[in-house]
Amino acid sequence: MRTDTIFYQLFQTLPSVLFELIGASPSLAEGYQFTSKEVKELARRFDGIFLPPEGKTDTLIYFVEVEFQKKDDFYWRFFTEIFVYLGQYKPEQDWRAVAIFASRSFDPGIPRPYQRFFTHENLGFSPLLQRIYLDELGEPANLSLELGMVKLVVEDDENAVEQARELIGKVSQDISDAALKQKVVGLIETIMVYKLPQFSRQEIEAMFGLQELKQTRYFQEVRAEAKEEGKLEGKLEGKLEGKLEGKLEGKLEGKLESVPRLLALGLSVEQIAQALELDVQVVSKAMTEN
Repeated sequence: MRTDTIFYQLFQTLPSVLFELIGASPSLAEGYQFTSKEVKELARRFDGIFLPPEGKTDTLIYFVEVEFQKKDDFYWRFFTEIFVYLGQYKPEQDWRAVAIFASRSFDPGIPRPYQRFFTHENLGFSPLLQRIYLDELGEPANLSLELGMVKLVVEDDENAVEQARELIGKVSQDISDAALKQKVVGLIETIMVYKLPQFSRQEIEAMFGLQELKQTRYFQEVRAEAKEEGKLEGKLEGKLEGKLEGKLEGKLEGKLESVPRLLALGLSVEQIAQALELDVQVVSKAMTEN
């Protein structure tokens, strides 16, 4: 799963996510620009940088790195990039580093030469490094929409489908702007496509529920290309790890093959029939045969 792509889209769509993660007010995100900057000497980019408005020197620059593997050189590389960036761009603002790990077990530990530098006692204020462990965010039901989407990335597959449904419900309640609502629902769908590559696009649709899916850009684009008495056919090309490709197949055999898998996800016969655009009797018969 390419978490860099997921978190880049998350931070771009909902910049308040970072500030909630570090325990600050989401309103601080106002005015920040999320971007990716290249460090020329190292020929690589940060996962992301939150830049305050130009000339506003009383706010922080946030350097963000997301790691879903244990890498012994993580901090050596991260701190080196930060200081090379400071020397290269010479910003006027103070800064803070935010390291986001899937779990505490992926944190290799701060190297000794940096430990004293990143403590309260030596700085007299908050440390320059803040570490976030996504699996310790808490129960999804107690999280905001933004943090719930972050938690979805590391959620077990067994719980991810139900959590995604709940998040879509929160989207309708918490977001009034239609364009933003569409982006957020589409992002939840993308996370699920990343998490469950063993499922077909049609099965992913069923997990979300047909009505919710119709609100996403994905469904609208495909529906515009639909032919032959409303059956969804065609091919949608999007961006998923550079190129997100999907294909909707309207053949009856393909739909019936999905029935057992959707049952295993906890969907009812009626939900499966609606999602696959089949009669309830046809779905029931497929259940019996399997």
